[in-house]
Amino acid sequence: MKTHQQHFTLKAQQGFTLIELIITLVIAGILLSIGIPSFNSFLKNNQLTTQINELVTSINLTRSEAIKRGFSSTICKSDTRTSCGGNWTDGWIVFEDQDGQGDVDAGVDTVIRVYDELQAGNTLTFGAKNRITYSSQGIAVGFNDTFILCDNRGATEAKGLVVSNTGRARLAIDGNADGTVEDGSSTNITCP
Repeated sequence: MKTHQQHFTLKAQQGFTLIELIITLVIAGILLSIGIPSFNSFLKNNQLTTQINELVTSINLTRSEAIKRGFSSTICKSDTRTSCGGNWTDGWIVFEDQDGQGDVDAGVDTVIRVYDELQAGNTLTFGAKNRITYSSQGIAVGFNDTFILCDNRGATEAKGLVVSNTGRARLAIDGNADGTVEDGSSTNITCP
């Protein structure tokens, strides 16, 4: 049978000392100071990837709707969600564009999908182009340029989407391995 003194000794050994607690907190603080910037970068990279994938999806939707409906379809920047205008960062719309002129004609054209503005202060540009219009054959001649998606880290972390002269879209790559992706003419992209 245990004596009262043995029971007391065992109970006293079950806790942390103040020094052990302080050392544990210091180590945790160091690990957090190292891990939080990496986690922040991870979140920003995921957000850019999600946004560029949404843009690819919307371009592919525009092309497939033109083929399916037998009329031209257009994707354009839109700050109103019902007509073309503003800038790409404010959002964009995909619509049936029966006359192929790149404007939503009330009572004639149907807005197929609305895409919201970009989050976290990210920016999206497409050269001087306001739209891409696909014919009923799924071709968008003359709308070749590069979408550039940037966050506050600049061009080295930016994403690009190159649209060919026929309207096919592909992700921009870093062909010269300098840390920045290139546009359709093999020039490093720049962020505003």
